[in-house]
Amino acid sequence: MPTIMDPSALRRAIPGDARISFDTAADGWRLRRFTRAGTGRGALMFQGGRGDIIEKYLEALAGWHDRGWAVTAFDWRGQGGSGRLCPDHHVGHCDDFGPWIDDLAAIWRDWTTATDGPHVIVGHSMGGYLVLRALLDGVIRADAVVLVAPMLGLRSPVGAVAGGQIARLMRHIGDPTRPAWKNHERPGRLDRRTLLTADADRYADEAWWLAARPELQLGPPSWAWLDEAFKATARLRADPKLAEVTTPILMLVAEHDRLVDARAAATVAARIPTATLVRYGKDAAHELLREADPVRTHAMAAIDAFLDRHAA
Repeated sequence: MPTIMDPSALRRAIPGDARISFDTAADGWRLRRFTRAGTGRGALMFQGGRGDIIEKYLEALAGWHDRGWAVTAFDWRGQGGSGRLCPDHHVGHCDDFGPWIDDLAAIWRDWTTATDGPHVIVGHSMGGYLVLRALLDGVIRADAVVLVAPMLGLRSPVGAVAGGQIARLMRHIGDPTRPAWKNHERPGRLDRRTLLTADADRYADEAWWLAARPELQLGPPSWAWLDEAFKATARLRADPKLAEVTTPILMLVAEHDRLVDARAAATVAARIPTATLVRYGKDAAHELLREADPVRTHAMAAIDAFLDRHAA
């Protein structure tokens, strides 16, 4: 039977039977990982988005664990408790998305060897892009894949084309590691909570964790990250290998997402023969797994049903 707990307690404490450890990448980079053994359902990996930390998704991880899954997640290099990529530790920098794919491939290989299947992966936002890129490149092989508000195109206050051109220009006319803006998620006057979730309590969890563990905090992306994000997502949308995917994929998209381009995600889903697309309307923002209960409960149930069908 599922464990009955206060949701806020689930979200603000590492479970006693979970383990926080550190992997060492092939180049020596330190990657912080969460692991919790299951009860025979299989093994599920969750990967968050740009600037995310494992702790933001403890509630979702607990839900999957209650269904029997062994669960794991790691902080991408450059953020959370993993080694940072920029002298300014509050800037989310990268020169190339390739090392993130390499990290995922290496941990996936070791993890799938050490755990019983089926093996599934859930990727949110930037993590959704990286999971799909790794799948297309053949460096991970999953029984089923879930992409939650995946970053397959970016929203920009000036439009995606102009936004990409500006990012490319700004990367090359100054320090590419400097922050692209001052706020955490994107420029402009929009309230950050409005961009992410309508649930004030779940939104507050991140601030609670960062007050307790300030070393986990990350701020805005660098101009180099932004340029890479525009270019990498454009390449993925044009990749002919999308039509050759055989892995079952569930894609959850918030149609009014103001961080990533929901239309781009829907276009990619239409090109994947094994993809199932679930859309959420005006009540859903970017962080579907941390949304208010009506949206979040539906999203989690959709994931459970999909995995029961395709990764039994």
